[in-house]
Amino acid sequence: MAVVAVPAREVGPGGSFRRYLARLGALRTQPGAERSAGGRRTELHLLFDQLISENCGPAPAAGPSAQDVCVLLAQACQLVHLDQEHLVSKVCQLIHHLLNRFQVVVDEQNLNFLLSYCISALKQCSSWTHVEILQALAALVYNNGPKCQKYLQDLLGKMGLLVQFSDPAQPDMELRRAAVHSMANLCLSVPGQPCLDEPYRSVCFQTFLSVLQSSKTSNVDDIVFCMLLQNALKGIQSLLNGGKMKIMQTDQLGSLLAVLKKCMFHGLPGLSIEMPAALYPAPLPQYDKRSPVKQEQPEPAAVKPTGNRRKKSKGKQKKGEFAEEGKEDLCDTGNESNHGADVLKLNLENSPCADPRACASDVACVPAGKDPLPSHGTSWKRISSSESEYSDAEGGMQSKMRSYQAKVRQGALACFLSAIKSIEKRVLYGYWSAFVPDAPGIGSPQSVSLMTIALKDPSPKTRACSLQVLSAILEGSKQFLSIAEDANDHKRAFTPFSVTIASSIRELHRCLLLALVAESSSQTLTQIIKCLANLVSNAPYSRLNPGLLTRVWNQIKPYICHKDVNVRVSSLTLLGAIVSAQAPLPEVQLLLQQPSSSGLSNSGSATPHRFNFSEQWRKALPLEGESPENPSGCLPPEPCWLIRLCISVIVLPREDSCSDSDANFPSGSVYEPSPVRLESLQVLALLVKGYFSMAQSYLLELGEVACKCMEEMDPSIQLHGAKLLEELGTGVVQQHKPDSAVAPEKRVPVSMVVTFWTMMLNGPLPGALQNSQHATLQTSACDALSSILPEAFSSLQNDQQILCITLLLGLNHSETPLVKAAAVRALGVYILFSCLRQDVMFVADTANAILNSLHDKSPSVRAKAAWSLGNLTDTLIVNMETMGQSFQEEFSDLLLLKMLRSATEASKDKDKVKSNAVRALGNLLHFLQPCHVAHPRFREAIEESLQALVSTVQSEATMKVRWNACYALGNVFKNSALPLGEAAWTTQAYSALSSVVKSCKNFKVRIKSAMALSIPSRRECYGPTEQFCQVWSALVEALQKSEDTEDFLEFKYSASLRTQICQALLHLLSLATNTDLPLIWETMRANGDAIKSYVVQYMKSGVEDNEAGMHTDLCERERLLKGAIEHLHGVEKHPECKTGGRVSVYLEGILTNHVGATELTEA
Repeated sequence: MAVVAVPAREVGPGGSFRRYLARLGALRTQPGAERSAGGRRTELHLLFDQLISENCGPAPAAGPSAQDVCVLLAQACQLVHLDQEHLVSKVCQLIHHLLNRFQVVVDEQNLNFLLSYCISALKQCSSWTHVEILQALAALVYNNGPKCQKYLQDLLGKMGLLVQFSDPAQPDMELRRAAVHSMANLCLSVPGQPCLDEPYRSVCFQTFLSVLQSSKTSNVDDIVFCMLLQNALKGIQSLLNGGKMKIMQTDQLGSLLAVLKKCMFHGLPGLSIEMPAALYPAPLPQYDKRSPVKQEQPEPAAVKPTGNRRKKSKGKQKKGEFAEEGKEDLCDTGNESNHGADVLKLNLENSPCADPRACASDVACVPAGKDPLPSHGTSWKRISSSESEYSDAEGGMQSKMRSYQAKVRQGALACFLSAIKSIEKRVLYGYWSAFVPDAPGIGSPQSVSLMTIALKDPSPKTRACSLQVLSAILEGSKQFLSIAEDANDHKRAFTPFSVTIASSIRELHRCLLLALVAESSSQTLTQIIKCLANLVSNAPYSRLNPGLLTRVWNQIKPYICHKDVNVRVSSLTLLGAIVSAQAPLPEVQLLLQQPSSSGLSNSGSATPHRFNFSEQWRKALPLEGESPENPSGCLPPEPCWLIRLCISVIVLPREDSCSDSDANFPSGSVYEPSPVRLESLQVLALLVKGYFSMAQSYLLELGEVACKCMEEMDPSIQLHGAKLLEELGTGVVQQHKPDSAVAPEKRVPVSMVVTFWTMMLNGPLPGALQNSQHATLQTSACDALSSILPEAFSSLQNDQQILCITLLLGLNHSETPLVKAAAVRALGVYILFSCLRQDVMFVADTANAILNSLHDKSPSVRAKAAWSLGNLTDTLIVNMETMGQSFQEEFSDLLLLKMLRSATEASKDKDKVKSNAVRALGNLLHFLQPCHVAHPRFREAIEESLQALVSTVQSEATMKVRWNACYALGNVFKNSALPLGEAAWTTQAYSALSSVVKSCKNFKVRIKSAMALSIPSRRECYGPTEQFCQVWSALVEALQKSEDTEDFLEFKYSASLRTQICQALLHLLSLATNTDLPLIWETMRANGDAIKSYVVQYMKSGVEDNEAGMHTDLCERERLLKGAIEHLHGVEKHPECKTGGRVSVYLEGILTNHVGATELTEA
């Protein structure tokens, strides 16, 4: 780290720092007479004492420059010879003191000199000086590890000084602690600088691990031992944070996790646990890649309950300080408010609640001083210093010791947090049971876990740290927890793993809710609620008995109006997690319909006015044309209180502007602080997305909220207003889809949707779209505009339709990739609107805009443009089928050629672009007319595009790309104008599809290739007999391999694959000629039984929705088979036919078998 020198400043009343430099310089120039040597030593002692004493206390705002400090220390060391041990000790104290007090990182030149001095001192001076020298060494190497490479052999080599002093056999514990501290500081990673080399990292890691595994002996001071553990934990954390320290071996990881778990509970009152030397993971069935691991050993952990359970003191615990290690905070708990809060003490019922309605209010006030926890569970109570039985002096020492013990626990938790980030999730979850609570068995004690700390630790910071770690474990745990399922059969001989995980999830809910009602620190409350939100986001509630979310819902309600801003924000985050968890859940649907007062209490920390807002909102924002009897359509009997709450938080001024404990937010604002309003907007957006049926009654009100937000000055509020608008539009579109399960009479009326979008387009939406200073807002506004219901768009006024189109076409030329991508995607949506797709001018303008974006340098823009090009070509096909040649003749040939060439070029792009580019190619080749095919300019483009499709089918691209390529070739085969069966590319196309249908790992791609092979409607399209029979043989082979797969997930598509192949085979038989039948019969004779069994199965499989999107019922299948038999009868009567009717007889046998089986079933 480079040090910039600045002019020296006053350090105190003793004079300037440079005065001391001058005095040191004067001592260097004095003649070295024998008589004055003693006097010089005395003067050095006095000078060092003055420097140390004048620089005590907190560092001033303006201290000496780093360069001055480094120069002074270097001069001091030059004046002190190593045989003057008292002075060596004092100058080392000075190094340690000044570097720590002024937070100086020594420059490389002075570092080399000072490090050499300290290393020489350690080698030559007596052992009594070593602790001070090591403290100086630790201060010197702090954040300087990469610059110490040439000294690492002396310090960390086989006989290195730090290795010797930190040896477990070292009797001086203070010396061992100082050595471990220096080693930990050496391990600190500096951004942009190389880490320690592997051999040295390994030495340090083993040293730290052995320290943590050691036990305290009776002759070791408790505080020194705590400091030793704390330094070792810091060292391991630094190694893990460096990025290169990956713990791969199971034994090494198990040993680390075992000591971390031990240190997490170090000195925790009322607990005494014994840990095994290592923890072992359990195998996890949720993850495919499993390494061979040992079964987890049971922990011999015993919990000793506290004997004296007195009323908890509310006094704040004193925090111990450790000056020399104050440079690195052990556990960063974020920027939450540091103020405490008096929280309503509630009693949580722990009995399972099967009916959410019955659990609507499972909280109740308890008398002050009573234990709010259930008597039948482990009763966690925190111990404060006021409970001690010691005298004042003894109490002070006990308080100091508890402070150091708490720092060890915090260090262990911070280290575990770093370890979690260094371990793969599938490995981490093997140790789930060691750190996450499970419901205790009958008569067995509660196992110790992270929740033990969250519930019992007397330090709020430590509790917050444990919750941070638990949150990190829960984050991304959806796949692991997905296996959980509540047991319905309680008489099993063993407990399935799925039931164990479900039990753990339930226990987590119970413990976190207990922690919630018992917590008084706002900072820790925030962490509890964040942890609950992570749990809710990942738990599989659809597989668990209902009731869990009901208890969380009711417990969190009072905290929505907590006086601390961060608690309010995290409470809303939790509500957002609930309404987005596997939505829609019946339990959450019931909760949303609860009365607004359900589960609410007021203890002074909540502001009840927030729940009396319904009428205020109605009066504040009356809607045009709204009747008092039926506002905004048909409201449910009980309004959705969460929607009402969020609306009031967003748009209504708060009544008590001084309720916020966090001073980071402007006090002059009439509204809630911005984070609270933003979180409310996110909750609304999630609720609209997951439970649109609840929100649709408030469509116009929510539209006004979005408008108001987009009119504000805060860019974040504007952005979230636009996102809310997008969710509202998407909800309406989803509801009006043809396959929607919502009955037409329960959908939002189109007239109301028109009113909604008229309000948007007459409001701030156009301004947001043109706000070039805020590209993210423009992007969200584009996404919102693309979510308009097509039926509503056609009913908008003409000028509003033109406004939408003009804005999108203009934004397609934006220089910001995000905006351009959103604009071209919106055009891809509009091109499908029935009222626009028949407008040739609009189609042409949109095509040119899309082609412009398709050549953009941004991959995201090209990907969106390719998607829109696919939609555009879908429109061309629809217009061709509905409008006939009139549209084809009106559409520009030049533009069509340009589209064909651009799509061909895009098919060579990245997979995200390629998947839609090949889709567009298939549509364009289908759209071509005989005049295009015959045109010389088109001929070359057609050849190139077909080569691109064939190459993509055969490529190693993603399965989505290959699926689209097979689909595209199927579309090509539909165009009778193309010379299918005659051109050279025909052989390549059939060969590619035949190869895929036999051997592709993905069954969906096989299905699509079989479908493509069955599309040509004339025998001539399949080319000569040899080619026709190759297709036939490939399909027969594919039928026999339809159950062969390495991936079990593909097996569920095997029935659909057989259905499609059988249809393709019958299609080929219905087109076969007399020259084809001999080869067909050879295949049937060799594989007759297999083919017969599959075709019989196909015939009786009933209605099936296959991957080709075709619904083939029993009659349709019989018609296909009979049609093939009838055709073959005619062919086999031909005098040149050599099969003698055997193929038709074979098929008649299948038909007879099927008819007989059907009649037997009906009888």
